Amino acid sequence: MNWITEHQLPFGDFMEDVVDFLVINFSGFFDAVSEGLQSMIHGLTDALLWIPPAALVLLFTVAAHLRHRRWGLTLFTAASFLLIWNIGYWEDTMATLSLVLYATLLCIVIGIPLGIYAAHSQWLYKFLQPVLDLMQTIPPFVYLIPTLTLFGLGVVPGVISTVIFAIAAPVRLTYLGISQVPTELLEAGKAFGCTKRQLLFKVELPAAMSSIGAGITQCIMLSLSMVVIAALVGADGLGVPVVRALNTVDIGKGFEAGLAIVLLAIWMDRFFRQRNAGEPSQ
Repeated sequence: MNWITEHQLPFGDFMEDVVDFLVINFSGFFDAVSEGLQSMIHGLTDALLWIPPAALVLLFTVAAHLRHRRWGLTLFTAASFLLIWNIGYWEDTMATLSLVLYATLLCIVIGIPLGIYAAHSQWLYKFLQPVLDLMQTIPPFVYLIPTLTLFGLGVVPGVISTVIFAIAAPVRLTYLGISQVPTELLEAGKAFGCTKRQLLFKVELPAAMSSIGAGITQCIMLSLSMVVIAALVGADGLGVPVVRALNTVDIGKGFEAGLAIVLLAIWMDRFFRQRNAGEPSQ
């Protein structure tokens, strides 16, 4: 049975040739994307760090209260960011917040229209389904290699890898929400003379908004789970002290950085979660 291993299929060589082709022929494009994304992410981080921490804690707290009108979330927001500031991870937290916000924004801009189109085109979803499965099951370290080659060391390969890992959630849940809109609503919209565009924006999207919102919050959580991995390719943020603590076996620093990640994750999940109709204020 040695002939099976002697005639190995050149999957690895093929992927290496593809990446080499892209580097040789489209290096200018990838450099432009890298510079643009890096400047935007660093610009947002610098803007957040320019604001005094006390003022930003107050801003986050007021925004959380105005959005959900829940005193529990309001107090949690204030306590979480004050604790992060107290243990010395404010700058890393703002860098992580910028990375996650941009990664989530890219996932929304690409994933939601793709999910809408897939809900109206069954062949597209049949094509996307195995691709999305592949993107979510391949270990992130595998596609860190080509993104690092194409975009260079820094925050950009971390963001691109995060998008590849997290984009499946908004695509799948947008598809699910649109495809499960009751036929009665669609028929009523058509009876009132809605065009396809009006049917999408006035009937389908409002009916599917809870599912789309769940996809966005899942995308945020998946993006935060990539923080440590993104730090391995030069991304700033809370992943950096975690990696340093791992290398030096510093339990205390690792726990503090991990606690900051957990607090940020819980706050972002609660803050961006869609408020249900009739949800009581607390």
